[in-house]
Amino acid sequence: MALKDIQSTGNKDTRSGFGDGIVEAARKNPNVVALTADLAGSLKLNQFIKEFPERFIQCGIAEANMIGIGAGLTIGGKIPYTTTFANFSTGRVYDQIRQSVAYSGKNVKICASHAGLTLGEDGATHQILEDIGLMKMLPGMTVIVPCDYAQTKAATQAIAEYEGPVYLRFGRPVWPIFTKEEDFVIGKAQQLSEGTDVTIFACGHLVWNAIQAGLQLEEKGISVEVINMHTIKPLDEEAVIKSLSKTRCAVTAEEHNIIGGLGDAIAQVAARHIPVPIEYVGTKDTFGESGVPKDLLKKYGLDVPDIVAAAEKVLSRKK
Repeated sequence: MALKDIQSTGNKDTRSGFGDGIVEAARKNPNVVALTADLAGSLKLNQFIKEFPERFIQCGIAEANMIGIGAGLTIGGKIPYTTTFANFSTGRVYDQIRQSVAYSGKNVKICASHAGLTLGEDGATHQILEDIGLMKMLPGMTVIVPCDYAQTKAATQAIAEYEGPVYLRFGRPVWPIFTKEEDFVIGKAQQLSEGTDVTIFACGHLVWNAIQAGLQLEEKGISVEVINMHTIKPLDEEAVIKSLSKTRCAVTAEEHNIIGGLGDAIAQVAARHIPVPIEYVGTKDTFGESGVPKDLLKKYGLDVPDIVAAAEKVLSRKK
């Protein structure tokens, strides 16, 4: 596929993809249950509650307790989806996740909305930018960061059939829809274009920005390979090696700290198999602040021009 052929079919928030996806998952599988920490509306659970009131647990503002309840439910064969904001899904309850879910290998689906800078006006205390790193370091934890409404809906359904703990990260803002649900496979990267000069690996909201950056680079005569790395762990190492073998340099783009996120994961694969220059687009070891989401992406260097500049820089380093 060429980048120019990728068109937005509309705009919708990824958290709505989760809300619609969990309803579909519950219709197919009677063991799917939903838990929330006082954020049913924000996590778009209203339809789930309407259809499956007996499979919904309101835990209140007690996130640690919610994780414990979720872990317990798996013993009886249930598939619990715990839901709250990404900051409260990870940083607030890391000990409970580590001991009761990851160490125990429980089949809990930790579903986290309002992640990253695009949470916007709620500010630094809620804009967690370390959660991908926290979760991917836990042994056995699968980490998924879908890029739009359709992919979030697909991922939400897919994890119901996937055995083991999962961290599913999505967001608040309305964002372009440009993927198809059927194209999502856990652990398999989605190649959006083929190129020979530079690879852009991106996840979450920055996949759309990577596409726009790729179009600008192509106008300058640069051949760009854009890969949607929606599954951070297990990483599709084969896709990374195959692409880097061709382009010999890369840019990573994520709505997360460049320490510990997608960029680190790609760099580890490159260091072991095919050392090449890499430039990182993400937050630079900093907290966020309150502001309009798109203004924050621009201020913190996560906008389209920043990806273009990173690509041009890495091309200058390429041997």
